[in-house]
Amino acid sequence: MKYLLDTHALIWYANNDDQLSPSALSLITDPRNTCYISIASLWEMTIKSSLGKLDLKTGIGNFAMLALQNGIRVTSININHLEVYETLPLHHKDPFDRILIAQSISDNIPLISKDKIFKTYLSSVVW
Repeated sequence: MKYLLDTHALIWYANNDDQLSPSALSLITDPRNTCYISIASLWEMTIKSSLGKLDLKTGIGNFAMLALQNGIRVTSININHLEVYETLPLHHKDPFDRILIAQSISDNIPLISKDKIFKTYLSSVVW
């Protein structure tokens, strides 16, 4: 099965953080699953790191490489994602979260996220 990770899920997974739910950890580490991180999440992390709101310790390039080495693939943003984004109701105002929702809907991939607002959209959310 394919899954798209929310930014916090990737960070918590990479840092072995207890905030990542056992079921989310199980989905991410199951070799039968293919997990993706959006380029939007990496962009969000880069912005937060440059503002001093997120300490990546190794820089975004090394962080992304670590994700790839753990089998997490990076997915880009395409026109289909933007078309879905354009039609989303404004339940969630964060543009990075909205693009993840649009990618999840457009690509029909469940989203691994703790964010409860995501469930107000049609995308499948697991935690």
